[in-house]
Amino acid sequence: MCGITGIVGNSWKRDQLANMLDSQHHRGPDNQSVFYSENQICGLGHNRLSIIDLHEEANQPMADASGRYVMVFNGEIYNYKELRTELGGQFRTNSDSEVLLQAYIKWGKDCLNKLIGMFSFAIWDNREHILFAARDRLGVKPFNYAFDKDNNFLFASEIKALHQGGIDKENDTASWASYLAYGRYDVDEFTFWNGIKKLQGGHYLIWKNGSIQISQWYNLAEITGNEFDTRPIAEVTEEYFALMQNSVDLRFRADVPVGINLSGGLDSSALLALVDKVKGAENDINVFTFVTGDAQYDELPWVEEMLAKTHHPLIPVSLNVEDIPSLAESVQYHQDEPFGGFPTLAYANIFTEARKRGVIVLLDGQGMDEQWAGYDYYRKAETTLATPTVQGTKDSPVLIDTLHADFIAHSRQVANQEIYPDKMRNLQYRDAFQTKIPRALRFNDRVSMRASTELREPFLDHRLFEIAFRQPEHFKIQRDQGKYFMRQLLAEHLPGKVVEAPKRALQTPQREWLRGPLREWAQSHIDIAKSSLGDSWLKPEIMDQHWNRFLSGQSDNSFYIWQWISLSLMHIRGNN
Repeated sequence: MCGITGIVGNSWKRDQLANMLDSQHHRGPDNQSVFYSENQICGLGHNRLSIIDLHEEANQPMADASGRYVMVFNGEIYNYKELRTELGGQFRTNSDSEVLLQAYIKWGKDCLNKLIGMFSFAIWDNREHILFAARDRLGVKPFNYAFDKDNNFLFASEIKALHQGGIDKENDTASWASYLAYGRYDVDEFTFWNGIKKLQGGHYLIWKNGSIQISQWYNLAEITGNEFDTRPIAEVTEEYFALMQNSVDLRFRADVPVGINLSGGLDSSALLALVDKVKGAENDINVFTFVTGDAQYDELPWVEEMLAKTHHPLIPVSLNVEDIPSLAESVQYHQDEPFGGFPTLAYANIFTEARKRGVIVLLDGQGMDEQWAGYDYYRKAETTLATPTVQGTKDSPVLIDTLHADFIAHSRQVANQEIYPDKMRNLQYRDAFQTKIPRALRFNDRVSMRASTELREPFLDHRLFEIAFRQPEHFKIQRDQGKYFMRQLLAEHLPGKVVEAPKRALQTPQREWLRGPLREWAQSHIDIAKSSLGDSWLKPEIMDQHWNRFLSGQSDNSFYIWQWISLSLMHIRGNN
């Protein structure tokens, strides 16, 4: 797990690349190195967090023996041992990085289909003067890019590095309008910064002669097709459970300590059961969970019950109200874009604590809700793919009436993904590639790398998604309960009350703290948002009305309050 940077073009300076690298030091504190092509067309930089093969020979940028190809890579190729055997020949290191480089040299872009992992990487061809870059299927690892005023192409793991490389800090009005008016973010290639885009998951990019070409290399809908799997549920269960075990097993390939992040839900319970099956019931792998001191939100009792008959040490990590102001600014700095409120802050603390204890890799259980229809709205017949546009009601997720009409008009329209003939899979596809998973992956990557740690998510293995998306609706929902298949599969491995427990959203006392001990802090940020953008984007007087309704308890939704705080945090960030 690392940070990658690069510049290709005819008129850039080396200090640009140096500044980009320095801004991503937290992503890879173990080594920082650069490569410059002889003709100065290409410069590559790498911040290394050593996970597999800790020796310096595995540092990057990494060149092949001939010197023709040079690579920077962020992520992990979990099946690197199998690929190494398939490739044959001599290797200088025991790293997955060298396997990836050799796989590209042998198979070109077709190597992507052989990879099981999370990755973004770029490879410079010294002979043809071509840059090839690619991102993993679901977009777990980031790849941001921009062209500067001299048409140099810059890329980096984080947006702040592009700013340090000379890209101007200008708001992307359309992204902000989409976020404030409809709650949309991370749905496409655009970012909250003008001129900066991200290579989307399952896509590759080729730079040649000053221009880029982007192509999609992975399409889940094409792979799964429209027809449902007709096999009996027992046969599907056997195949899927074997893949779950393999996915967890592969993600323990590391030369540093690995821990687990748990909540009290079904997915975390499944992860724990699989870890104990793969590593043995006697393993004593550290388990982390966050707590806030509020019994109506904390899941510590469920986690303790899950661990009661195991040997896992439990490490509760507290999110304290007095830490929120400074923690929010720190996390915002590392996110570069709006993030998911207090739950993201709580999650950030887990990685900080893990790093302090020498645990460099953490596993979590994300991905099952999107595969097996775990969210409530999957069970509602009236659910549509359209994003609701509500205006100022008590339960509004967003407040359109606080925004100027001409500002709302800037928002981007997001096309409904009608790629399957059934509503269920279209909803699942939307959540996996446009809404829930893309933004969660961005939040999680930045908070884990902020602490110089690596997050691995076994249930985001593409092989699991491909099986799940072939299954009919009755495998997913029965008796008005989601994740039916998963509950049946886990029945013999988990306590009955865990298996049958309803879906619980990951929560913190955000609303209580914002209208209580953090009221003045929230008010100060709302005031900054109003004073900096009130003339063009916001209607301050309407905002005040809704803020007072929230404070009085007439509205319990704190999402739009967090939107305004995000505006302020981003405004501060944009001016630093």
